[in-house]
Amino acid sequence: MSKEKSPQQKKASSLEHDRRNTYGENSKSSRKNIAKGKQSGQQRVRHAVAENLAALRCASPDEELMMSTEHAANVTASRLDKLRFKKDPDEPLGRVIERKLSRRGG
Repeated sequence: MSKEKSPQQKKASSLEHDRRNTYGENSKSSRKNIAKGKQSGQQRVRHAVAENLAALRCASPDEELMMSTEHAANVTASRLDKLRFKKDPDEPLGRVIERKLSRRGG
């Protein structure tokens, strides 16, 4: 059962929880660019790991080579994972409105 709220409480809650994209680019392009950024980052990780694992394609890899190659692939993946695309969080609507009003002088 939901708790009844007054219109003022609803407005305050909305200003606190609703978010707006203030990154500065076209908001419609952000929908596509976020997905592209995630995709290209994951492709970089997969490509680097595949390069590390290419050493195992030789005729008969020994266990030591397999272990060192696996370790190198894990290190590369974790290093590149930290550099992958991460979306900046959107700002609360209340803060966006305050900034707009202060720029207007009102």
